[in-house]
Amino acid sequence: MEDKLKHLQERRERTLAGGGAQRIEEQHAKGKQTARERLNGLLDEGSFAELGTFVQTGLEDASNLEIKNPGEGVVTGCGTIAGRRVYVFAQDFTVAGGSLGEEHAAKICRVLDLAAKNGAPVIGLNDSGGARIQEGVYALNGYGSIFYRNTIYSGVVPQLSVIMGPCAGGAVYSPALTDFVFMVNQTGNMFITGPQVIKAVTNEVVSAEELGGAATHNKTSGVAHFYAAGEEECLDQIRTLLSYLPANNVEDPPPAEPREPSLDQEELAGILPENPNKSYDVREVIRRVVDGSTLFEVHQGYAQNAVVGFARLAGRVVGIIANQPQVKAGCLDINSSDKIARFVRFCDCFNLPLVTFVDVPGYLPGVEQEWGGVIRHGAKVLFAYSEATVPQVSVILRKAYGGAYIAMSSRSLGADICLAWPSAEIAVMGPEGAVNIVNRRELEAAADKEQLRQELVRQYRDKFANPYIAAARGWIDEVIDPRQTRAYLLRALEALETKREQRPLRKHGNIPL
Repeated sequence: MEDKLKHLQERRERTLAGGGAQRIEEQHAKGKQTARERLNGLLDEGSFAELGTFVQTGLEDASNLEIKNPGEGVVTGCGTIAGRRVYVFAQDFTVAGGSLGEEHAAKICRVLDLAAKNGAPVIGLNDSGGARIQEGVYALNGYGSIFYRNTIYSGVVPQLSVIMGPCAGGAVYSPALTDFVFMVNQTGNMFITGPQVIKAVTNEVVSAEELGGAATHNKTSGVAHFYAAGEEECLDQIRTLLSYLPANNVEDPPPAEPREPSLDQEELAGILPENPNKSYDVREVIRRVVDGSTLFEVHQGYAQNAVVGFARLAGRVVGIIANQPQVKAGCLDINSSDKIARFVRFCDCFNLPLVTFVDVPGYLPGVEQEWGGVIRHGAKVLFAYSEATVPQVSVILRKAYGGAYIAMSSRSLGADICLAWPSAEIAVMGPEGAVNIVNRRELEAAADKEQLRQELVRQYRDKFANPYIAAARGWIDEVIDPRQTRAYLLRALEALETKREQRPLRKHGNIPL
């Protein structure tokens, strides 16, 4: 037995050493940690239980300790974060460049299966050169097996992808199928075809960072949801996100001690400018309503005319959606529609109530938007809110015009409780546009067109652009003092805590993708 234990110890040490000291040093020189260092930094100390440590392709002589690809280039297992179970895999770039072969993929698939069976989140740390070319179609089949599991476990357990190194070709589709993508600046990049291929085919010259770096995917493409300056910051972001999420689709998010906002709620009465055409930061409203004035934003750098993220109200996690008047006047457009719809559907998957702050003058006009399919993309918002069965509460702060009013969690789409500030303007269109159409002939005949226009706009705003006509029909449940927004939201969510809603039996809907 002593000899066998010695062999076990030597075999374990060689496997844990990954690609060896030189390759580990090269990894550190790039500003990157090794797979095991990353897992140690992410998980609670001493909680990691490795699975598949000795997986090895083509083992014929078990006495041979010269292991070609220790662990097949990926470290897999489970552990805890803040005492809560998670399943993890971390690709090891020091072993064959973290390339994916048949057994590498099988280890990832096993982790995904165990996460789903045990109802725990799964986190993938990606750092790979792509498919192991010498394994050919076996590697491709491995990718397909992972994609399939990403898909069938979507909405069952939270799936997080972390891009800490290269992720290219078919490898990018696993992160794209998961719920959230984190990227580390300068070291993480994602693209289907790299700079060399692009130059050869289109003659465009672009660096890997410009093409698929963290800044690109967080601001331009929207592929990534979180941007981190370094690996430690990225791991902190993962821990923070998980603190808002349930372990699976049949559990509730972890509760926390209720906290009053740290910012003064009395200031809510003065945040909106007197001029309805002037902008303000909707985050200043949100932070004066939610626990501790803390909003954990998702997609912060992308489609900034919408704000989405997680917060707590009386200790309970909620999903926050808001129009942002500071950017494009808060209009809905192609990208913000995708951003909102995706977030709403995630929250509905995992039992997170939706709180929507509305200040939307309409859909962004323009040829580019129309040709780009704003109709199709805008319909995603309608579909997502209509499909959601979690508690939904909306607060109309100011503008709520036309089809965009309907889209942003209106009563007609199934919102449970609709609130409005006295400043709310609920109408088919803005007063200026309405007057130009309805009173066109009067304006053409007027001696002082501008003076008459201003008077007609004032009359329209007083008569129609207010919350009381909608409230008279019951489409607004209450017109509230802005300073009491938090109190009304707490009561609404408490009243909806036991909400149950049955929908027609179907296989699934057909969202306009």
